[in-house]
Amino acid sequence: MLSSVRRNVAVLGATGSIGSAALGVLGSLGAPYSVWGLTAHSRIDLLLKQIGEFKPSVAAITTSDASILDRWGKASIDKGQTRLLQGPDALIEIAEHPDVDIIVAGIVGSAGLVSSLAAARAGKTLALANKESLVVAGPLMTQCVRENQAKLLPVDSEHSAIFQALASGKSIDQVSRVVLTASGGSLRDRPVADLDNASVQEVLAHPTWSMGRKITVDSATMMNKSLEVIEARWLFDLDPSKISVVIHPQSIIHSMVEFVDGSIIAQLSPPDMRLPIQYALTYPDRIPGPARKLDWSAPLTLDWKPADFERYPALALGFEVAKAGGTSGAVLNAANEAAVELFLNGMIRFTEIATVCRQVVQNHNYDPSPSLEELFALDKWARCEVQRWKQSECKQLT
Repeated sequence: MLSSVRRNVAVLGATGSIGSAALGVLGSLGAPYSVWGLTAHSRIDLLLKQIGEFKPSVAAITTSDASILDRWGKASIDKGQTRLLQGPDALIEIAEHPDVDIIVAGIVGSAGLVSSLAAARAGKTLALANKESLVVAGPLMTQCVRENQAKLLPVDSEHSAIFQALASGKSIDQVSRVVLTASGGSLRDRPVADLDNASVQEVLAHPTWSMGRKITVDSATMMNKSLEVIEARWLFDLDPSKISVVIHPQSIIHSMVEFVDGSIIAQLSPPDMRLPIQYALTYPDRIPGPARKLDWSAPLTLDWKPADFERYPALALGFEVAKAGGTSGAVLNAANEAAVELFLNGMIRFTEIATVCRQVVQNHNYDPSPSLEELFALDKWARCEVQRWKQSECKQLT
């Protein structure tokens, strides 16, 4: 039975796909869950609508765009009920606030790292959708969670599936292999020789999931799976040799755990992010929720095949980075974010995303045990290197 103790939840990145899904779950759950805080980067209209519906104690906009901030300051809401903040520091203030019990980390990209670390330092329950927090700073993040007795609960459907398979107390020493499933993205059936010509519109036409533009591109390159391999390595303290990836077009099996005796436990459900979000919010309890259910009266065939590294060179790079550790994850993540932006703006071809990422990773000054400051510096360096690769005006950092 779900505890009746009040739980104040702050949703960071509330206007994104994860944040919006989390609010849908919270609206369905009702008491004892309360939406205490909301943040967005620049989507002020949607955030104001969410404020009107959930009436949080605090809400924040993090953009530096003066026109948006001006509108934010003049927003027509009950300011006696909701305190309005602005700027990146607001994320830390909300993540650390003593009134907050659960942080939903739904910010996309490395921009979510600082607030995730702040929540961990404050000993919060962290429902982590921001995989970049572990990709960029896995050792620092997991150490922070341990030292401050925070609770780290994965929201990615694949990592939630692994977490659920291990939730009965099985030791990681009993695990032979973890198998991450992947949809294969929008171009999974396109001839490899024709991938160069893929348009932005074709790449964004995902056959299964409804996600943001950046994540949908990552699904097509399988860079999202590369980042998930790195995330799983730190989240579950796994050697990368124990992680595999298969293409599963139906997106019903979200991941599988094979144990040393040959037994395999898989988590299955229709593709709906509300289920792993709800499990992270209510863990260890399970209660009815808004996520879709399987229709057991309809026939269904499930299949998978090994991931092809020729089709998905970004995935091969991800395994290399997971094995290398150190600064490699931060550089890969930053290079990919910059390269995806170039692709979405029509400045590079689809296949060049993985190419430039590999070059930047191979050419960075590797450090096996970096500080947070070094990771941030390399993040900037990698983004600039991607621009320099395209002979832009961005000056190489030293």
